[in-house]
Amino acid sequence: MKPAQSKIKRRQLLQWGVAAGGALGVSSLVSSRGRAAGIPPRYLLVIGAHGGASIVDSMLAVRHGESAHWETINTFPDDEVKGFDGSPLRAVDIERPTAGPFPFPLRAKQSSFVRAHREQMLVATLTGSSVNHFVGQRRSITGNEAWRGRTLQECVAKEYGDDFSIPNINMTSGGFAARGHDEALPSRCFSELIARPSTWSLGLDARKGIEAAPSSALLDEARRLRDEQIEPESPFLQAFGQAEPLRLWAEQRAKARTNLEARGLLEKLCLLQDSKDYPLSDYNVESSPEAAMLREALPLLDTDPLEAQAALAYLLFKNQVCVTATIWPTTRVLIDESSSSLVNAPVAFDYSHNYHRSMQAVMWSRILKVTDALIRLLEQTPADDSGASLWDRTLIYVATEFGRTRARVGGQDDFGSSHDLNNGVLLVSPMLKGNRVLGGVDPDTGLTYGFDPTTGAPDKGRQTSEAEIFSGILDVMRVDTSGSGLPAVTALRG
Repeated sequence: MKPAQSKIKRRQLLQWGVAAGGALGVSSLVSSRGRAAGIPPRYLLVIGAHGGASIVDSMLAVRHGESAHWETINTFPDDEVKGFDGSPLRAVDIERPTAGPFPFPLRAKQSSFVRAHREQMLVATLTGSSVNHFVGQRRSITGNEAWRGRTLQECVAKEYGDDFSIPNINMTSGGFAARGHDEALPSRCFSELIARPSTWSLGLDARKGIEAAPSSALLDEARRLRDEQIEPESPFLQAFGQAEPLRLWAEQRAKARTNLEARGLLEKLCLLQDSKDYPLSDYNVESSPEAAMLREALPLLDTDPLEAQAALAYLLFKNQVCVTATIWPTTRVLIDESSSSLVNAPVAFDYSHNYHRSMQAVMWSRILKVTDALIRLLEQTPADDSGASLWDRTLIYVATEFGRTRARVGGQDDFGSSHDLNNGVLLVSPMLKGNRVLGGVDPDTGLTYGFDPTTGAPDKGRQTSEAEIFSGILDVMRVDTSGSGLPAVTALRG
């Protein structure tokens, strides 16, 4: 039956859904959501932990003494797995003379992050549906095409992005940067891809930073002549001006003047320092007012792409440019010469194929370090005049495409692993019901099991799906999922 023909009122349907306790299996029947309910904008930061961030090498680590098969599955010496009073979360702290094949000492300490943020951390177990990198990455942000192929970021941009210049910013590639399939969404919901966060803002003004640029008055007059006289008489535009790509281009070009130039975003988002390579002062351009603070929080900002992405994500949220940003580590080796340490493994978490234990440790430490810096920056930044901080309204989702196999031989300290469907995800936010593990891990196999999607009770007889994680995140974000058909997942929210 088409909606126009139905005599059932939407309010009745919502009331029935609530009365049924979500029995219809549609999360939109649980409560009103998002902007329609007067909720201020909420922010989603996705960190793509590509290559297979293994949850049993972090918050669900298993000790040797807990497993009957510790020598043949991925478990840790008891003293390397740290626990916390009143918390089911764990952390892995390890030290080795070398980081796999790299001649740098390995000092990976997850406990400081968990100790500081455990009350706002939630681990949800998950069994995915693909061990292909691109496919698994895409499914981690679409819930395996759970809602007409929309991404989480597109859903959040649609809910909260009306008043933002570029609601959905994505600094990754591969499956994490994939656009959703729902063409019915407004074009503003789709991601704007950024390849180089450190220099991206230089393109946000038509004249500033250009040597011998015309005056603003002259540029305005040139634009007026173009819009009112030259283009309307163009044979090309007369023939093709109504084509959707050209219409969208003209619309975005007009909005750029008010949404980007007039707001002075070139300098507000400028991560560069005045230097020989980038002589900003020669072009009357200044760095962001927060540049010094960002370099203190993210000291490798000028050489580490992930720290640069994190810095820009913070500025985008602070300056109300976007409501969702997506970042990820580089795929190349990074060495911090000042500390003689390995910062980033080749192909990130996927170098676990060769050196699982050490590379998981390096990469988890990297993700948690940047996440900690972002949390602290957002905590000290007001969201508006309400007294809430940006962190109060932000959710960080550490997404990954799959887990890693658990087998090892003879208790080897470092070993190789392959892709595996079984895993879990890390979420951090004040909006979560934190300090929890949804699901659990079998210490004799190293495999995770699922949970009840509404109560959160562990259920060893089920596995949690990508669609349920997708739905649960949207529930925390208070996104209106009316008509989505998503499963009702309310166990994540506070």
